[in-house]
Amino acid sequence: MTAYILRRLLILPVIMFGVTILIFAMLMLLDPIERATLYVSDVPRTATAVQKIIEKYGLNEPIPKQYIRWLVGNKDEVTGEIEGGILRGELGWSHTAQMPVTEAIMTKLPVTLELALWSIGPIMASGIYVGIQAAVNHNKFIDQFSRVFAVVAWSFPTFVFALLMLMIFYSGLDWLPPESLSQWAKNIVWDPTVFTQYTKINTVDAILNWRWDVFLDAVKHLILPVFGLSYLIFAQVMRVMRSSMLETLREDYIKTARSKGLSERVVRNLHARKNAMLPVVTIGGLLFIGLLTGVVITETIYNLHGLGRLFVNSAAAFDVVTLLGLVLFSSFVMVGGNLLVDVLYGFFDPRVRLS
Repeated sequence: MTAYILRRLLILPVIMFGVTILIFAMLMLLDPIERATLYVSDVPRTATAVQKIIEKYGLNEPIPKQYIRWLVGNKDEVTGEIEGGILRGELGWSHTAQMPVTEAIMTKLPVTLELALWSIGPIMASGIYVGIQAAVNHNKFIDQFSRVFAVVAWSFPTFVFALLMLMIFYSGLDWLPPESLSQWAKNIVWDPTVFTQYTKINTVDAILNWRWDVFLDAVKHLILPVFGLSYLIFAQVMRVMRSSMLETLREDYIKTARSKGLSERVVRNLHARKNAMLPVVTIGGLLFIGLLTGVVITETIYNLHGLGRLFVNSAAAFDVVTLLGLVLFSSFVMVGGNLLVDVLYGFFDPRVRLS
C-alpha cells in the first residue's frame, strides 16, 4: 500500500505543473494592463504609469520568464521584497471581493465546506443503502420505486427545485429561511467578546463555543440547501450502487459462497458489498470535490456567500483574475481529491495497489 501511495504522490507534481501551464496560458490571453492586477490592486490608467508597471513586472518579457515570475514572484529592485507568485499563495487582487484573491477564497471556503460536509454524508449513506436494497430486491417494489425516483430527480432542474422549496418552506410556511444564519445569530458570531470563530464554519464553531442556539439556527438554515443538493446527487449514487451491486451478485464467487451454505446476509455484506463499493468510491470522491469547489446555483438561490457565489459575482463583473484564481484553486482540489480517491480505491481493491 505504501508503494502504491508513493507512486501516486510522484505523479502529483507533474499534474500540478500541467495545471499551472494551462492556467498561465489562459492568463496570457489578457492584455498586460489586466495582468498587472496580479501585482497591484489599483492599476493606473495613464499610458506612462501603465508602461512603468509593465516594465517593472516584466509583462513585456518572453513568455518563459513571465511564467517563472508568475510562479515564484517578482523581486522589487529597490526594496528587495518579492511580490506575487502563486507558490507563495499570492494570486492577485480581487476587485469583486476587494481583497487579495487568496484571502477571498479562504474567506468564502468555510461556507462551501460546511455545505459540502453536511451534504455528502447523508447522500452517500442513504444512496448506498437504498442502492443495495434495490439490488437485493430486484424488480420488487423498492427497486421499482427507486428507479422512478431516480428518473424524476434527474429530470427535475436544480434551480426549479430550489425555488419550489423556498416558495413552500420560506414564503409559504416561514419555517426554513435562506442565508447561513439569522440576524440575531450573526450578531453573536460576529462579536469576538462572546464568540470565537475557530474554523469559520458556523456549526462547528457553535459546538466549540457551546452555543447550541446558534448551532440549531445554523442547521435550520442548512436544511433547504442540503436537501436541494442531496436529492439529485442521491439519485446518482443510488443508481451507481444498484447497478454495481446487481453486477457483483451475479459473479461466480458469489454463487460459490451461496453453494457453500452461507446465509444471504453474509454473502451480501461480507462478499458482495465491498466489491460493489468500488464505483461508488470513485463517484463519491468526485461529487465531494464538486461540492467543495462551489455549488453555483444552490449558493446563489439560497444567498450563501461561498465559492460558488464568488464565482458568479466575479463572472458578472468580468473579474478575470479572480476567476482564474478560483480555477487554479479548483484544479488543485481536483488533483488532490483524485489522489485521495485513488488511495481509497486501492484500499477497497487490493488488485489495484498490487498492480
